[in-house]
Amino acid sequence: MDQFFTKDFTGGDFAFMGIAHLIALLSIVLLNIYLLRYRTKSESNRSKIRWTMAIILWVNEVGWHIWNASVGQWNIQTMIPLHVCSVLVWLGGVMLVTKNYTIYEFAYFMGIGGALQALLTPDLGIYGFPHYRFFQTFISHGLIVTSAIYMTTVEGFRPTWKSFGRIFVGMNIYLLIVFFINQAIGSNYMFVAHKPETASLLDALPAWPWYILWLEAIGLLTCLILYIPFIIKDRRMRAQPV
Repeated sequence: MDQFFTKDFTGGDFAFMGIAHLIALLSIVLLNIYLLRYRTKSESNRSKIRWTMAIILWVNEVGWHIWNASVGQWNIQTMIPLHVCSVLVWLGGVMLVTKNYTIYEFAYFMGIGGALQALLTPDLGIYGFPHYRFFQTFISHGLIVTSAIYMTTVEGFRPTWKSFGRIFVGMNIYLLIVFFINQAIGSNYMFVAHKPETASLLDALPAWPWYILWLEAIGLLTCLILYIPFIIKDRRMRAQPV
């Protein structure tokens, strides 16, 4: 049990696309398929599902902070919930409970786009299965993706072209705020102060600050890709005879 929570895990490094990684990804896919059955359920039943996901998101995140504090890793430079996924853990729960559409727009585009990358290429290092961090990471990011998909496929929410404008303006204002927070406390939230110290996809991009523009372009492309299903749906609706 001590190895499950230990800071110096010796049970094996995380294996990219190893058996444990693939099972975790498959579990998330199966969860989303299972939740489709709630499209025909009553609001009462759907509310229970939304509350369950929200509570798991919040409890899992609180546990993450407690674990970091217990192993002496909690500090304001890395643990304040300012990264997109950290913010959407809390706001995603609010979206599930209140069915807030504004949060949904950000959860759909930024949540799925960001959390999906974290699921496919998690930065887990030495914390492979069955360490606590392995489970915490996949639960957190898996439910960020699942909550946005659930609100779309079960609750009937959908983004619009206007959502792009709101996301673009909102995220750039947020990045500016985070930039000044980074300057004040010496942090690197949202990676707008500099590239990550560890190897990442950002290494393939130009130096600061130009890579930030590349990230914005990649973000817009990701949003467009996520919007393709609705483009197809809208075209099919217009093609139907009146």
